Amino acid sequence: MSADVLVTETVNKTFGAITAAQDVTVAVPQGAVWSLIGANGAGKTTFVNMVTGYVKPDSGRILFEGSDITMLSPRQITRLGIRRSFQIPQLCAELSVLENMLVSLSINDTEPPSFWQKARSASDVERAMGILEQFKIADTYDRLMGELSAGVRKLLDIAMAISGAPRVMLLDEPTSGVAAEEKFPIMDLVMEVLSAADVTILFVEHDMDIVTRYSQRVLAFYDGQIVANDAPDEVLADEVVQRYVTGTAK
Repeated sequence: MSADVLVTETVNKTFGAITAAQDVTVAVPQGAVWSLIGANGAGKTTFVNMVTGYVKPDSGRILFEGSDITMLSPRQITRLGIRRSFQIPQLCAELSVLENMLVSLSINDTEPPSFWQKARSASDVERAMGILEQFKIADTYDRLMGELSAGVRKLLDIAMAISGAPRVMLLDEPTSGVAAEEKFPIMDLVMEVLSAADVTILFVEHDMDIVTRYSQRVLAFYDGQIVANDAPDEVLADEVVQRYVTGTAK
């Protein structure tokens, strides 16, 4: 791994009386595969939202490749190379798989989409199909969202995010809602595609089997704080994590 690509420095965020982030300091090296764990409301989603610009911290800084991105908009942060997927895939139900990909490509192009130009050129269709083939869902190109399994919708959401050539990808519960037999094949495929593109990966996950199998390091959140930051086995053996995060304390 090389130098740190994403850094948060003593980041704080409150919503009224609720502390969503308290002195959160993290340095993520390029090429890392880290997971974020914690109960609902522990601060994981707030962390993701702050890194991607949807929520602004009350204090502290967020750095991407050495530049301060704390006050940038989500669109500006996206264009720099930080992308995300969502727990509930953000897809247009009225469009086909291919059409969703074409919309994503149009938005992620260096030139903004034009009202006067087609969004379905032959070259764009070829690019879109190439990404769908990477995620092994090209055979669903003409299907609407209601015809797809939860696993395919997850893969499409991630495929749309990667269409902009990200440097950092934040995945929000990439296996939630999918069939048990799908979760490992989906994660295997996602990790293969993102690793081949040299993307730094942070993923939020409640499934400890996924956490231990795929992450190099785990950030455990509780009450807006990171209470453990280490290799998966070390974090899951931590007494505080067992008591407040995994609920496995004896």
